[in-house]
Amino acid sequence: MPPVLLTKRIEFAAAHRYIKLEWDEAKNRAVFGPCYNPPAHGHNYLLEVTVSGEIDPKTGMVVNLFDLKRVLLAVIEEFDHKNLNLDMPYFNDRIPTSENLARVLWTKLAPQQHIGTLHTIRLCEDEDLYAEVTAKGGLDVASITRRYSFTAVQDDNRGSEWDCFVTIHGTIDPVTGMVTDIGALDRLVQDKVVKAFDRQDLRRICDAEHVTGAQLAERIWKSLVSCIPSGRLVNVRLIQSRDLSFDYAG
Repeated sequence: MPPVLLTKRIEFAAAHRYIKLEWDEAKNRAVFGPCYNPPAHGHNYLLEVTVSGEIDPKTGMVVNLFDLKRVLLAVIEEFDHKNLNLDMPYFNDRIPTSENLARVLWTKLAPQQHIGTLHTIRLCEDEDLYAEVTAKGGLDVASITRRYSFTAVQDDNRGSEWDCFVTIHGTIDPVTGMVTDIGALDRLVQDKVVKAFDRQDLRRICDAEHVTGAQLAERIWKSLVSCIPSGRLVNVRLIQSRDLSFDYAG
């Protein structure tokens, strides 16, 4: 039987600021945007830890959930309600971006003997942004996913809200701690997607009598794939409703 994946969620709060002390204010603001603003800003982080393993024939579990929760609580206690820049030595020489924090958490969790084999860590800053590191990719690369929303008419002449999740994969920049320039990505998606579709009739834009979510996801992919500022576009997820979503990956 192939390994089974088990995911556990846990929350903690922390503050951080994106800043390179050797850069002047103009360069910090150009690279990090609002994330540079002093003194710091906080997040209620959601940490999703996925472990892999065989099902124990006696317990029917991949890992004892009590052990997994105990380990996660012990790890995040060190970071909870801390200023990552000032209180955490892990960030003396690196910026506490989501990507960097995710891989620090990986190094804390991977050696734990009671939680199975670490498969994926997903760290959500909020509902609009999360980073992932995986065993397959290693600690030098990550994926970053950003959510954008727009309202558009599809078929029935009524507008509906669409959530578009754009995922970029690549090497974590050793200087900025980021996979891609989030500010540049925001501007790109606003220009190519949100401004193009928001409050518009998709049938007119696509010159078609009927526009499916799958077609729209493909169109968004094609409008972005050659323009990503850094990293590589790996997925576009378009959510039409709570019960219906579309993924396009080229």
